[in-house]
Amino acid sequence: MPLITPSSSETLASGRNSRYIFVTGGVSSSLGKGIVSASLAKLLQARGYRVTIQKLDPYINVDPGTLNPYEHGECYVTVDGAETDLDLGHYERFLNVCTTQANNITTGRIYQSVINKERRGEYLGKTVQIIPHITDEIKRCVQILGSESEFDFIITEIGGTVGDIESLPYVEALRQMKWESPDDTLVIHLTLIPYLAAAGELKTKPTQHSVKQLLELGVQPDILVCRTEHHLNSAIRTKIAKFCNVSLESVIESIDADTIYDVPLLMQDEHLDEVVLKKLGLEASPDDTPDLGEWKEFLYRFKNPDQTVHIGLVGKYVELKDSYKSISEALAHAGANLKTRVEIHWIHSEQISRKNVDEMLGKLDGILVAPGFGSRGIDGKLEAIEYARTNDVPFFGICLGMQCAVIEFARNKVGLTDAHSTEIKEYTPYPVIDLMAEQKSITDMGGTMRLGAYTCELKEGSIAREIYGVDSIEERHRHRYEFNEAFRNQFEEAGMKASGINPVSGLVEIVEIPSHRYFIASQFHPEYASTVLAPHPLFISFVKAAVMAGPGPVKTGNTASEDAISGAI
Repeated sequence: MPLITPSSSETLASGRNSRYIFVTGGVSSSLGKGIVSASLAKLLQARGYRVTIQKLDPYINVDPGTLNPYEHGECYVTVDGAETDLDLGHYERFLNVCTTQANNITTGRIYQSVINKERRGEYLGKTVQIIPHITDEIKRCVQILGSESEFDFIITEIGGTVGDIESLPYVEALRQMKWESPDDTLVIHLTLIPYLAAAGELKTKPTQHSVKQLLELGVQPDILVCRTEHHLNSAIRTKIAKFCNVSLESVIESIDADTIYDVPLLMQDEHLDEVVLKKLGLEASPDDTPDLGEWKEFLYRFKNPDQTVHIGLVGKYVELKDSYKSISEALAHAGANLKTRVEIHWIHSEQISRKNVDEMLGKLDGILVAPGFGSRGIDGKLEAIEYARTNDVPFFGICLGMQCAVIEFARNKVGLTDAHSTEIKEYTPYPVIDLMAEQKSITDMGGTMRLGAYTCELKEGSIAREIYGVDSIEERHRHRYEFNEAFRNQFEEAGMKASGINPVSGLVEIVEIPSHRYFIASQFHPEYASTVLAPHPLFISFVKAAVMAGPGPVKTGNTASEDAISGAI
């Protein structure tokens, strides 16, 4: 995903510093700071500016890699192998620009860095304190993205809610940056305007108190973005502006939307990007409007499907749908590409058994077995895969989904009845999924993880090669167990082909069953690379295969290599 090149009239890099835009939240959590940040970035990018977005997370974990998905949702992985907050997925999906480790900073990383410096004697014996040492480290992590003028704007989302004790060092660092460089720093505060049904009124008092808390910390917001269920009339906007010390044009309405992909257009209607540019001394001309033609085309196709397809997402964390956020969004991108509404059926793998598998999966057009770690729910995933394979239902496995596909095939087609992964059954007689030899001597579990982008070469004549349309790809990984090369010949002879191979290690990255309608599984996570303007080809081909497998006039073919894939890219 290449970085967008700014137009010569708009670039700031020639003699001007990068601008820093901070987005804070008040009143309540989950108001959508990440989506507002991504939407503003999209509008600025569409004007020709180079933009990146950063997330400051106030938790003490060094990264979310060790967090249970029920705690924090999906762990998103960048190309350079950083395990990050799921909001970085939104940033990439909106901007079509890769993020890196520098785009996600946690309190744990900040304190770890400061303590390491103290141990090395870099503070020359001084007493290490929140101010200046912690706040200086926060500012360093923010400003490093703009140090080489690679970006015109660095948008920094501060996690949590103003008033939380965990966020105080970040707000203080923001205050210092605003004081040190007022012309290049801007603060957007996202807040809530609740509607009291009994009174029939929108209430501004929570917003007033939230801004007051920011003022007590020394920060005056420049722009207020107000989440609301009802439109803000001029009287309410004027009241908010007067009580919160902002101009009337700086009170931006953020009304509830049908989809997150509406938000950039809603923010454009509210002139958020114009107000931001004006306050940073870059007022745009009336004729200079963001080019959102491709975005609008995507949104039209997303909202006006010609058909509906039913996909079963089989996973172990389905109670919290954010655990599979990138997968659900990748399916949406593919659906829009095909003018198809993708109806996701969230199926808990622990609830699937041999007795009920027909009932639970029988009405689906396609089955996707999701990633995960650990033994819980494995049996249900194996049942789902066997059902898809034996009933010719389009199947797509991702990471653990691929590993389960290998186990199921080993047991039922290769004849290795007790085959398993050593992650689940350490002393299985047939370890078809195992750690690599060099990994087994590593005692630190984090050291055995394969993280970030790796090259995969696609075999000529394979379905995977036809889907991608190229010989070599790069995809992101987050796992530690691998296909055991010792069993590869037996799998090939039984009909499961290894169609994607890492050229350096020889590790199997993709398996497929050519005789099946559509049966593909990848060790990597293709969902991380799917964006609004560049849907991932594996998801496009899977959804198309599911459409053709389901009822209706579009069903014309019966093999993946012919009808289900042709024209998918």
